[in-house]
Amino acid sequence: MTGQNYIKKIFSEGKRLDNRKMDEFRKVSVETGILSNAEGSAKIKFGDTELLVGIKMDVLTPFPDTPNEGVLMVESEFVPFASPEFELGPPCEQAVELARVVDRGIRECKAVDVEKLCIEAGEKVWAVHIDINIINHDGNLIDAASIGAIAALLNTKIPKYDAEKGKVIRELGEQLPLKDAPIELTVFKIGDTLFMDPTIEEEDEMEARITMAITQDGNISAIQKGGTGYFTSTEIETAADMIIAKSKDLRSFLK
Repeated sequence: MTGQNYIKKIFSEGKRLDNRKMDEFRKVSVETGILSNAEGSAKIKFGDTELLVGIKMDVLTPFPDTPNEGVLMVESEFVPFASPEFELGPPCEQAVELARVVDRGIRECKAVDVEKLCIEAGEKVWAVHIDINIINHDGNLIDAASIGAIAALLNTKIPKYDAEKGKVIRELGEQLPLKDAPIELTVFKIGDTLFMDPTIEEEDEMEARITMAITQDGNISAIQKGGTGYFTSTEIETAADMIIAKSKDLRSFLK
């Protein structure tokens, strides 16, 4: 029996490779404030999956259609030492998708109060750069990156800005203004089985996944579907229940 057939077989029997329950996460750990040269940072681990998120801020000219709002940008880097699947060069499709899904989860619920990042309307605003770096890839990067990004934002303080000299002074000041702290979680599907937090072996065999961003008050603010398979309406409802329930457990890691 091939590895692919074996994984599908044990999932059809309600089992997993490491004997976890279908909604059970691997051991989770979150550390914040670990990068001295960043305005905010977090290191997060889901089992052997490990990511480092850093926040840097600088001053930019605002976009013409939002002259009173700061700028939010999310980027992710997949370096070869994190996985044999990753290669040197421009961001791969997976890296671009990861950044976009994390960005959407933060942006759709207006987690960052961008109006408070305005220094001078139409002239100068703060830009928040969220850099996601994969240290080791063993599955479920979206969930880990999402929680890592929010943990890093909660740890972020705005640098001082010398308006006369037009210079950013790397002396940290007030806390970054946040309105919400969404948690994005994903439900995966193999056959008729829905499950969470896959290892890389499980994720490689998934047929579809659905990611939802959950606000602090338990509402769904964003949904993203991936994979070539499908979810029935009943499965989407089940996935939402799983994600909302698990978000309550994982939110404790953001405090």
